[in-house]
Amino acid sequence: MWKNLGDCLHFEQPTAYLVKSTEYDDSYNTPVLTAGQSLLLGYTNETEGIYKASKENPTIIFDDFTTSFHWIDFDFKVKSSAMKMLRPRKGVNFRYVYYAMSCISFYPAGHQRHWISMYSKLPIPIPSPSEQTRIVGILDTFTASIENLKEQIKHRLKQYEYYRDQLLDLEGKEGVEIKTLKEVFDTRNGYTPSTSNPQFWDNGTLPWFKMEDIRENGRILNDSILHITPKAIKGKGLFKANSIILATSATIGEHALIKVNHLSNQRFTNFYPNKKMEDRINMKYVYYYMFKIDEWCKQHINQGGFASVDMSGLYGLSFPVPTMEEQSRIVSILDTFEASISNLEAQLKQREKQYEYYREKLLTFE
Repeated sequence: MWKNLGDCLHFEQPTAYLVKSTEYDDSYNTPVLTAGQSLLLGYTNETEGIYKASKENPTIIFDDFTTSFHWIDFDFKVKSSAMKMLRPRKGVNFRYVYYAMSCISFYPAGHQRHWISMYSKLPIPIPSPSEQTRIVGILDTFTASIENLKEQIKHRLKQYEYYRDQLLDLEGKEGVEIKTLKEVFDTRNGYTPSTSNPQFWDNGTLPWFKMEDIRENGRILNDSILHITPKAIKGKGLFKANSIILATSATIGEHALIKVNHLSNQRFTNFYPNKKMEDRINMKYVYYYMFKIDEWCKQHINQGGFASVDMSGLYGLSFPVPTMEEQSRIVSILDTFEASISNLEAQLKQREKQYEYYREKLLTFE
C-alpha cells in the first residue's frame, strides 16, 4: 500500500516558536534551529514559545523552501518561518515515515513553499506495522553506529587540537631558535594562466592547485584537479615539491602541504625554506605549525575591494625552529593523531554507504 506524505503527517507553522533575538550564547539553554544543513544556529535564553519535543514525542522540522529536514527529540525554538513541524497521524510508524522521506528524490523548484504545493503529495510505501518496526530497528542500529563514530571523531579532533597547540607552544623552550617567517622561507605568489589560451591548459600534466583541491582532497596533496602545460610556466618556474601553499586572499587561512612540483592560483602564497634553513626544517613540522599561522591570518585581514592578509605582519611573525630531532618527535605524535582521525573518518564513510544501501534496499517495495 502507498500513501501520500500528507496522509501520514500533519504540520504546524512555527509562528509561535520564532526566536525574537539573535543574541545567541552557548551558556543559554534553548537551541535555535534551522532546517538547513547547519541545523543549530545557537542558543537563546528566551523562555516563551519553546517547541516541546522529546524522545517520546519527537518531531520532524522541514524547510519549506529547500525541503531539507531533521529528526528532533529535544525542546527548541526556530529562526525562520519557512519551516514546518511535522507530527504523525494515527496508524503510522513516525520513525518509518522519516526514513522513507530520506529516500525521496525531490529537487526544489523556485522560491515557493513546497510542503503543501508538492512534497505532501508524494507517495511512500506503507508495509504492515510489524514490517515497519523491523525496518526501523535495522536502520536505527546503523544510525546509532554512525552517530557514535561522529562523536568519536569529534572527541579525537579535540584531543588532536589540544596536543597540537601544546606541542607547538615552543617560545622560551630550550634549544628552540626564534626566527621570523621571512628569515626562514622564500615565498612566491601563485598565478592563473590565461584560460583563453588553450596552449596553457590542453592536455596539461603539471599540477595547478586552487582552493577546491583542499576542500575536496584534504591538506596533504600529491595531485591537483586541474593541470597546466609547460608553456604556462613563467618567472622562476614551478614551486618546489614539499612546500606549503597558504591562502592569503579570498578564502583566507587555509593551507596545504604539496608533495610534488606544482603551481597554484593567485590566492595562495608558496612557502619553502631558503638555502640557509633548508637543512634545518622538517616540512611536515611546518605543515602542523601552519595551523597557528592560519588562525593569525584570519584575525589580520586588510579589508578593501578584496580581502587579503596583512603580508608585512605575516612575514614578521615569529617562527620557532627546534632541533630536527624535536621537529621529528612533534611530527610523529601529530601524525599518529591524524592517522587515527583518518581511520575513523574512513569507517564513518563506509558505514554511511552501508546505511544508504540498506535503507534503499529495505524501503524499495517494487
